[in-house]
Amino acid sequence: MNNNKNNSIGCTVESCKYHCQNENYCTKNVIKVGGCNCDPKSVDATCCQSFEAKY
Repeated sequence: MNNNKNNSIGCTVESCKYHCQNENYCTKNVIKVGGCNCDPKSVDATCCQSFEAKY
């Protein structure tokens, strides 16, 4: 597990492989954010496409 947080990417998804163990940050240098549908118009319609399950 990686504890090197990226201060520029906040994250609260603790089940993600890239979540910083001790704080609500991502450990990746760059993430990809995309739409969950064809025409996203709200936060709920977007998602982190860099997500990988921790286990």
